[in-house]
Amino acid sequence: MSKALKDMEKANARVEELRRLIRRHDYLYYVLARPEISDAEYDKLFNELKRLEEQHPELVTAESPTQKVGGEIAEGFAPVRHSSPMLSLDNATSEADVREFEARIKRIIPDAAFKYVCEPKIDGLGIALVYERGAFVRGATRGDGRVGEDVTHNLRTIRNLPKVLRGPLARYEQLEIRGEVFMWQAAFQKLNRDLEEAGESTFANPRNAAAGSVRQKDSRITATRPLDVTLYQLAASSPSANLGSHWEVLEAFRASGLPVSPGARRYRNLDAAIAYHDEMEAKRSELGFESDGVVLKVNSLAQQEALGFTTHHPRWAIAFKFKSQQARTRIRRILINVGRTGALTPSAEVDPVEIAGATISRTTLHNADEIARLEVREGDLVVIERAGDVIPHVVEVVPEPEHKSRPKFKMPTRCPVCGGRAHRPEGEVVWRCDNAACPAQLKERLLHFGSRRAMDIEHLGEAVVNQLVDRGLVKDFADLYHLDVETLASLERLARKSATNLHEAIQGSKGRGLARLLFALGIRHVGEHAASLFAQHYGSMEKLLSATEEELAEIYGIGPRIASSLTQFLAQKENRRVIDRLQDVGVKMTEQTAAGGKKPLAGKTFVLTGTLEDFSRDEAKVAIIRLGGRVTASVSKKTHYVVAGADPGSKYDDARRLGIRVLNEAEFKKVIGQG
Repeated sequence: MSKALKDMEKANARVEELRRLIRRHDYLYYVLARPEISDAEYDKLFNELKRLEEQHPELVTAESPTQKVGGEIAEGFAPVRHSSPMLSLDNATSEADVREFEARIKRIIPDAAFKYVCEPKIDGLGIALVYERGAFVRGATRGDGRVGEDVTHNLRTIRNLPKVLRGPLARYEQLEIRGEVFMWQAAFQKLNRDLEEAGESTFANPRNAAAGSVRQKDSRITATRPLDVTLYQLAASSPSANLGSHWEVLEAFRASGLPVSPGARRYRNLDAAIAYHDEMEAKRSELGFESDGVVLKVNSLAQQEALGFTTHHPRWAIAFKFKSQQARTRIRRILINVGRTGALTPSAEVDPVEIAGATISRTTLHNADEIARLEVREGDLVVIERAGDVIPHVVEVVPEPEHKSRPKFKMPTRCPVCGGRAHRPEGEVVWRCDNAACPAQLKERLLHFGSRRAMDIEHLGEAVVNQLVDRGLVKDFADLYHLDVETLASLERLARKSATNLHEAIQGSKGRGLARLLFALGIRHVGEHAASLFAQHYGSMEKLLSATEEELAEIYGIGPRIASSLTQFLAQKENRRVIDRLQDVGVKMTEQTAAGGKKPLAGKTFVLTGTLEDFSRDEAKVAIIRLGGRVTASVSKKTHYVVAGADPGSKYDDARRLGIRVLNEAEFKKVIGQG
């Protein structure tokens, strides 16, 4: 066999392998929202396939990932055909790549002068929105680029997505607008904290969280997720929009109430656009959202039309990627952290390495399944990645001859802190310690118990909690209320004045009420909202203790999982003993419902929008629930009242359009009996 033939067979085999890998990762990313590799690793595979196909054009097929958009339709949602394909973007990883991009488009339109609009590339879930006569009527995911999934009901819950347009775009018969659903980093981190507090699985990154939230079968769950949307393309309009540039499109979006990237800018030449990329890369950790680059678009729509598209991407745009926030380091040892709910979370202690201006010496490994998937072992050379403020994580193990000789990691069957039994509950990815008296859990539980949204015990910080537990002064929540000033003053770095303040804060927390107490107890799956529903429904711990699991599950907004978790918690003798002890020291175990037990707002549904002067959003919700009402996130024909404060959002417009009564703050006070 000739060398040329051997090279061809080798290239063909590698092309098929790359296509198989890319299709698999497309499915994981677009359909399951559970990527296994970073964007940088995916780009390496994709660019290698492009190079091989350029060298061997006879191997190119219509089904190659380079010739079509990745992804396919997930089951469970109605299919929606897009007015035109939602394509991917071509990528550039260097200034030379970007200059070659401009050279290509100049070959198509010789002697043209190109101006650019640049926007940060937000890592979220691609969507297509349809508006008819200014009203939002349908929203779909990108899917396979030609057919997406109808997620209209879920998209309606996104607060910054206008349901009715104003301004220049409101008059069009039909518009198709494209953009991205995403989460701000701060909102994502809060969501994960809340999920962890409720004992639920957390998300690996904001993109997964956004995609998973939009694809929920129950839009009530989507409504609880902190989703945002940014829009960047007018894909179709009827009649045709009289706009000459991409920048004019963005200005029309802004004037019509559609959110666009606050970082979008326009430039007269490529040098300025490249400088914008460098500026964004330098402050990527300050952007507030996940971004792996900037998108450069030819500003003139006439030039865009002349440049056209390939089967994979528009020729008039390119994604100029940031340098990867990755580094190689070696794992010293794998550690297990025990959390408040008993979850055993593996992490890796690594040789210190600098990434994006921070020295990293520890990374998360998420769970046992992730360790098995990556085949991580102590002593391995690994690639770790850090994006913004997200906890660094291991991306891959670097192949080494010594890897297979190192012992495989196994999750412990005993808690590393207390020695209690550790096991993996059926259907879960997390291992847990069964011992409720585990010191590691106790410290985390005490910190949660005293947190602002729970019992709000100011000054009960980590240093104090560590000493209280390590000295054996506190073995459960009730022990906090037996501490005197002298005992607290004996703790390190706690002067008598600070000890007095802490003692007063502990004693003052006794009157927080049943809802705050239920949340403070750290019951798995019982977050603030569920705790408030239980407290408002039963009014006292005594009545709650006598409720059956079936009765609990019938409460609107609870469901069987939360009901089962609360029932199991209250059935444990140790937990009942702690509740009795808390009652003995005077902790309030009741919640005011309505006068005389009446529920004047029973059957009434409220939606809140804007800022109220005398109520926080949570206080307004509690006031409504206490009187038997319900609070939902979106306006529908079933909504009875919309409470509008200052600067109301699109929910106010929805209420007016549907003829739903809008209450100002004074009217709201009258409805809840405070007028």
